[in-house]
Amino acid sequence: MRLLGTIDPHRPLLVVAVREEAAHLDGDLPVLLTGIGKVNATAALATVLARGERPSEIVNLGTAGALRPGWEGVHEVAKVIQHDLDTPVLQALTGRTYGAPVTLTGADGPTLATGDLFVSDPDARARLAEQADLVDMEGYALATVARREGIPLRLIKHVSDEAGAGADRTWRDSVDGCAKVLAEWVREQRLCA
Repeated sequence: MRLLGTIDPHRPLLVVAVREEAAHLDGDLPVLLTGIGKVNATAALATVLARGERPSEIVNLGTAGALRPGWEGVHEVAKVIQHDLDTPVLQALTGRTYGAPVTLTGADGPTLATGDLFVSDPDARARLAEQADLVDMEGYALATVARREGIPLRLIKHVSDEAGAGADRTWRDSVDGCAKVLAEWVREQRLCA
């Protein structure tokens, strides 16, 4: 975890998993580098917010795998699910729901599946495509922390790969280009003004 800059209650906090995804941000806004995966994302964001620093909103910028052909470019996520938690079994065992989908206010975009598995297996991709359009490794965790803290959240994802065979090589080859597009998205949104 690394916080670059100072959180301000009148400005958003940009949250990314790794420095490669933040490479082209201009430093006008604070950036939290969380590390990869749900645990790192949760711990980093919760730790920073527990210090008392509260941004006007949280904007998660990152890469995502496409679960179906035709998905490319930048998308604002409307709903996020957790794909590696067996919610139905836990509900049957406990009578309570854990890991329910999170709907994001104001977004009219794709459904994102979050899990601690880098999806590069065609069978896993096909299974996830029944529930979601994109896949990442931090979105659900960030949505959960933001919701509990009452801070608005936007999940902005750029498609880096097709979450199938070779996705790891495709991500490495495309992450810098994705970071440039995400930095341009921030500028176009005038989040820095």
